[in-house]
Amino acid sequence: MKVLRQFLIIMIISLLGEILNRILPFPVPASVYGLVLMLTALMTGLIRVPQVKEASVILIELMPVMFIPAAVGLMTAWDKLRPVVVPVIVITFVTTLLVMGVTGIVTEKVIEKTEKGAEE
Repeated sequence: MKVLRQFLIIMIISLLGEILNRILPFPVPASVYGLVLMLTALMTGLIRVPQVKEASVILIELMPVMFIPAAVGLMTAWDKLRPVVVPVIVITFVTTLLVMGVTGIVTEKVIEKTEKGAEE
């Protein structure tokens, strides 16, 4: 029953994201609105991590399965993708390295700042 309640909380946040997507005139996906709402709720304490933790773990474990339909869709569109596959692979590789590098630098800065604050 606990996990069901956690799924319900996540679904309500997702529903609110869908509603915002319909109301607001911005080209932002409903899932992004939902993520922002969940982040806001978690940061303000409206929702605490234990209230959604188990359901979140289950959803994260299921995430790879959710990519299968997208991969099959890409396979059926191979004729259209073939001319741009090399640029897409290069862009994906370069941006992945860039994101990893920036994330590492930001993480190091946050750790340094946290350690410096703890020493004072």
